[in-house]
Amino acid sequence: MIDFKDLPNFQSGKQPYAIAISGAAETGHCSVTAFDDTVKIAQEIARRGMILVTGATSGVPYWAARAAKEAGGFVLGLSPAASRAHHVKTYRLPTDYHDLIIYTGFDYAGRDLLVSRAADAVITICGRTGTLHEFTTSFEDGLPQGVLLGSGGVADMLPDILSASHRGNRTVVFERDPLALVASLVAAIDAERARLDAVAEGRLDASSDAS
Repeated sequence: MIDFKDLPNFQSGKQPYAIAISGAAETGHCSVTAFDDTVKIAQEIARRGMILVTGATSGVPYWAARAAKEAGGFVLGLSPAASRAHHVKTYRLPTDYHDLIIYTGFDYAGRDLLVSRAADAVITICGRTGTLHEFTTSFEDGLPQGVLLGSGGVADMLPDILSASHRGNRTVVFERDPLALVASLVAAIDAERARLDAVAEGRLDASSDAS
C-alpha cells in the first residue's frame, strides 16, 4: 500500500514536478558513461523532491528507477501491459523499484503517449527507435525535453534529426552534464508553471497560451 504522506511535497500541498526518463531497454550500444550519468540524474530528481516517471521497463529506465528509489525518491511506472501478470509473463518486465505501476494495456506506442502526458519534462538517455518515438511524441506535445549528449544511440542522433526535420528545437535542451540538464529542465518547468498561474489568476490573457 502507498503511504501518501511520503509523496514529494505532500505536506505543502504543492504539486511536485514529474520528470520522465526515456532510454534504451537494451543498453549494449549505450556509452560507457550512460549508467553513471543516469544514476546522477535520477538521484538529482529524488533530491529535488520530484517524481520520476518511467515506462516501467528494463535498461536505462530501470537504472533510473533503482537510483531514485535508493535515494529516497518516488517512482511512477506506466506499463505497456494490461495487468501485472501480463507485464511479468508476456512483456517480461520488472516491477521492483517503483512505488506505483499503472498497467495501461496500450502496448508500447500507446504507453509512450501516457508517459509524455504524465510528465512535466522528459529526459532522453541513449535509446533506440522506441526512445525516438517517446521523444517525438513529447516533442509534438510541446513538453520541455532534455537530451543527454554522449550517452549513445538515439540521444546522440537527435541534434541532426531535429536539424533535418525543419521544425526547430522548441524546448529541447542538449547537455553533456547530467546535473546541468536537470537544472535546465527545472527552470523550464518553473517558467511554464508561472505562465499558467498567471493565466489562472487573470494576469495573462489565455489567448496567449501556447498549449
